[in-house]
Amino acid sequence: MPRRLLCLSLLAAAGMSSGSGADLESTLSERIGATWKKSGAPSVSVAVVKDGKLAYARAFGDADTAQHRVAQTGTRYAVGSISKQFTATALLLAQEEGRLSLDDKVSKYFPDLTRAGEITIRQLLSHTSGYEDFAPQDYIIPEWTKPIAPQAILDRWAKKPLNFDPGTKWQYSNTNYVLAGAIFEKATGRPLMPFLREKIFDPLGMTSAAACLPVEPGDAVAYTRYSLGPPRPAGREANGWYFAAGELCMTPSDLARWDMAFLQRKILSARSYEEFAREVKLANGDATHYALGLTLGELGGAPMLQHGGEVSGFLASNSIFPTRDGAVVVLSNQDGISLVGPLSRLIAAAAFLPDQPLPADKDTRRVQLVLQGLRNGRINRALFTSNANSYFTETALRDCKASLGPLGKLKSVVPAGEGLRGGMIHRSYRAQFARKTLLLNIYVLTDGKFEQFMVEDQM
Repeated sequence: MPRRLLCLSLLAAAGMSSGSGADLESTLSERIGATWKKSGAPSVSVAVVKDGKLAYARAFGDADTAQHRVAQTGTRYAVGSISKQFTATALLLAQEEGRLSLDDKVSKYFPDLTRAGEITIRQLLSHTSGYEDFAPQDYIIPEWTKPIAPQAILDRWAKKPLNFDPGTKWQYSNTNYVLAGAIFEKATGRPLMPFLREKIFDPLGMTSAAACLPVEPGDAVAYTRYSLGPPRPAGREANGWYFAAGELCMTPSDLARWDMAFLQRKILSARSYEEFAREVKLANGDATHYALGLTLGELGGAPMLQHGGEVSGFLASNSIFPTRDGAVVVLSNQDGISLVGPLSRLIAAAAFLPDQPLPADKDTRRVQLVLQGLRNGRINRALFTSNANSYFTETALRDCKASLGPLGKLKSVVPAGEGLRGGMIHRSYRAQFARKTLLLNIYVLTDGKFEQFMVEDQM
């Protein structure tokens, strides 16, 4: 079921030098391929929009591991909750046609639902209604393998007491979008999916975009994993559970066509686009960082409109960068792994933040070696400035050994960010030990010496 809202934590990840188009393509392919292989996912498929055009599209790995079927750029993946922005678009189009208003109360269409006279369509689309999410789990439960009608979902979950008073909190809920889709169909008298085909998919040439069910022969196969185990075939949700909350499958390139249309304001009116991307505030004025099916954030100072998606066996990320006239789409056919969000940020930084170079692999290895030394209570003082050497007293080294040793094996050191300050390069890393993940807060001089190497707890 479309459950997880990915990438709400919008870390300002570091980038890579973009150079020419050919250099960027080579850099992306190298970095994406390395990240995908390290993840163990069966496949990942990527599309990048740059300067308003599709600049990169490539798939890595297998769409079906049992049949050794290679993933292609034309392979469809489930996009999960990214579908929500298409539902929001349908409602905005219906509003333009005078069929409804986003400020209509739910009671106009479904008067028997909980506090329907107090909740607006806008609150459904912005997750501020208070209706309880019917699918918070990040794994497929037995009930989801049996077909259900959207009305049955509403009867069971939208007639419960609200989780909070309308407009007073933000809480992600798929129930909101099932109800929003049902309102669209009642107000317009048209099924949602054919409407999306007529008004969005066909005009934009999104030939692959359609409901995930029935599964098409060329679609990517769904996989999951248990802990750090290998990919295992995953079940799929039955008819009805997706609906307006996460029904769609498509290729990354077709989702990129939607992003290009968004950047060029092709489908909706200017007023509707402004409404689409405007943050919905709580009743007391607090921020939600959410618009209508879109999370609002930034990457390295560049505004970002983003949403993730998850259904059983699939993870997806779609990020639009209006000031860069660009977008990044990352789709994978395995859930239970942190891949599409970090990879999306890595790609976006490479394409749109070329002046923020990613630490080279040799720099990361050097950091890892220093950290290994600290676990044993020693450092190579030739690698440090006099200031940093003054920090690492004998007491400091003993404390490092005593506190890092019990954390078990050092499993990985991963770059988390980079910037400039005080004439130095400031880098942060995540160091994952067997029992805990720590943050490394580091300053490096132009000659490569460490001015600071602090190991910090993450509370």
